[in-house]
Amino acid sequence: MPLFNVFDISSSALHAQNVRLNTVASNLANAETVASSEAEAYRAKAPVFQEILGGLGEQNGEEAGGVRVKEIAESQAPIKQRYAPNHPMANGDGFIFTTNVNPVEEMANMMSASRSYESSIEVMNTTKQLLMRTLNMGN
Repeated sequence: MPLFNVFDISSSALHAQNVRLNTVASNLANAETVASSEAEAYRAKAPVFQEILGGLGEQNGEEAGGVRVKEIAESQAPIKQRYAPNHPMANGDGFIFTTNVNPVEEMANMMSASRSYESSIEVMNTTKQLLMRTLNMGN
């Protein structure tokens, strides 16, 4: 594997963690929303990652390796139902439906994604330093 492929692999990880951070932000932004039916209620979303197995490089049109976002999946956790007959979004029976977003879980996901993002940046910086040292070996 050529050393320059490390940049491709790290950038795929950066992209994947960026998508993860965006879904966490979306989930947290919708954590307090309500709806008048279970079908309309916001469901937490999470990216599903898929590994890219390293091939022989770009010679055969294959990718170097890394990770990609396969899909954005919706949580199947139950939607919470609360009796609030005076709420403007209440249905005919007086119930509102809240999201299945768990803010504590989302904060943990945000911290994990942030650390993974930082690790990928560190890999790129270390690789750059190694390449620069290699170029300076003749001096």
